[in-house]
Amino acid sequence: MSSPTLTFNKAPIVLLRGEPLLLYTTEHRTLLAALEARKVSIFSECRSGFCGACKTRVRSGAVTYLTTPLAELQADECLPCCCVPTEDLDLDLSSEGADMPLLRVKHLA
Repeated sequence: MSSPTLTFNKAPIVLLRGEPLLLYTTEHRTLLAALEARKVSIFSECRSGFCGACKTRVRSGAVTYLTTPLAELQADECLPCCCVPTEDLDLDLSSEGADMPLLRVKHLA
C-alpha cells in the first residue's frame, strides 16, 4: 500500500497549548515522529492507528490520515501515529507530552 504524497503551500506550524514547537515538513513520516524528534513524549503502542494509545486532543487545526485509524475518535481528537497536519495545528499537550493515567491491578497468586 503506497502512502499519499503530501505537498504544502506553507509548512504547518505545530503548537502545544498555544506555544509554537515546530514547522512540520515531510522529513518525518508522521506527526508522532516529528513530536518525538523534538523530545515530546507521547504514550504510543501500535504506531498504526489501531490501539488509540496516542489519542491527542486538537485545540485547533486539521490533520489528514496516512492510513484509516481503527481506534474511535471524537471530532476534536487525532492519532499522531498515523496522521500529518494539513494546516497549523494546536495540540492539547505540554512539552512533556500527554498525561497517561496508570491503573494498578492486584493479581491473586
